[in-house]
Parts: sequence; C-alpha cells; structure tokens
Amino acid sequence: MKKLGIIGAMRIEVETLLGQMEKVSSACHAGSDYYEGLLEGLPVVVVQCGVGKVNAALCAQILCSCYGVTHLVNTGIAGSLCKELDIGDLVISQDAMYHDFDCGPFGYPAEMVPGMDVTAFPADPDMIRCAFAAGETVNPGHVKLGRVASGDQFVASKDKKEAIISLTQALCTEMEGAAIAQTAYRNGVPFVILRAISDKADDSAEMDYPTFETIAAHRCAQVTRIMAGKLADRPL
Repeated sequence: MKKLGIIGAMRIEVETLLGQMEKVSSACHAGSDYYEGLLEGLPVVVVQCGVGKVNAALCAQILCSCYGVTHLVNTGIAGSLCKELDIGDLVISQDAMYHDFDCGPFGYPAEMVPGMDVTAFPADPDMIRCAFAAGETVNPGHVKLGRVASGDQFVASKDKKEAIISLTQALCTEMEGAAIAQTAYRNGVPFVILRAISDKADDSAEMDYPTFETIAAHRCAQVTRIMAGKLADRPL
C-alpha cells in the first residue's frame, strides 16, 4: 500500500493540509509532530521539519524508518534563479543538489557529497508527472521542471544568486530540498520537490518574502492535495 510522506518547512503549509485530512492521529519524534491520516483517500504522514538541511534530513529519515512511507514529497517556497520564473510560479524538481557543499580540495567535483554516485539527486519520473499535472491544475501555464538548489542560506543578494546559478544551473534556491532528496535516494524511496516562488533571491528578497510567503505556501498545499489524489489513483 502506498503511503506518502509530506514534509513542509513552514507551519502554514502543514496547517492547511491538516485541515483537509481525515482520520488524523499524531505522535512526536525528535521534537517534531507527525500527523498520520488520509488525504484525498491516500494514506499520508505530514510533518513540519523546520528550516535547514539537518532538520529536513532528520524528518525524512524518521518518515522512512518509523512510518515506512513509500513516497516522499517536500513542499515549500523558494527564491527564483530564473528570469522566466515570477513570484507565485511553481517549480517541480527534476533533481536537487547542494550549492554550499565543497570537498573540492580532496578531488571531488564541486558540490558532490563524498560516497554518493551522483552530484544531483534525481526525482522520481512518475511523481514528477503527478506533481506537474497538479501544478498545472492550480496555476496553469506557470509550472516549470528543473533543478532545485539547496543550502543553509537565505539568498538575498545578486552576487550570491549569480554564483549559485553559475554553479548549479538550478531554477530556484531554498534550504531543505536536497537534504530530503539525498535521504530519499539513500533509502530507495521515490521523491519529488515542489516549490512556489516567494521572492527573486536578490536585493528585493527581504521585502518580497514576507509579502508573498503565505500566498506561496497555500499554493503549495493546494498542489500537494491534488497530487495526493492522483497518486491514490495510480497502481503501486
């Protein structure tokens, strides 16, 4: 039976999804509350991971080890690295990589984690299709597929933005996705990352982010709910 783990960084995302779930029970692990129930008929476990890569990886591993999820989705907001992506647009991950990991002095390619056989962790094709279709339902014509870049930094300068673009060729930047992607990859669990653009990841980010955070988070929750319904209808 399919069971979808849903990881959001912000409380507002989780609260929106909880309001749409049925038969909800909860438990606390490592300081985070995990909510288990049904979303659009699909068994799900929802958790707010908090900000940053360590929090994200911790929650992803608990979902795999303690709840036996068969699929993972990470929802949230991100800063745009692409001129064609405006505030409110959606990004569906083809893969995810770090922009702040560097073992180059030891001979590793830039941003590659030692011991891994990939630099960018590939999302699951079927989950990509489900997420893209759900995104087009919510915001038609404003959904892009591409790379998500993650690091423990809120990007709010043009110089940093350009450096990340040059290094990763990603569509957007945020603080959790690649850690969840790596955890899913190591556990053999299919995943996808969904991001709504909340700011331009430049000198305007500190002004735009508080204004559009709520709108972007609600949009992510809408897409996640529709995606859950699509996954429920597909064979395992």
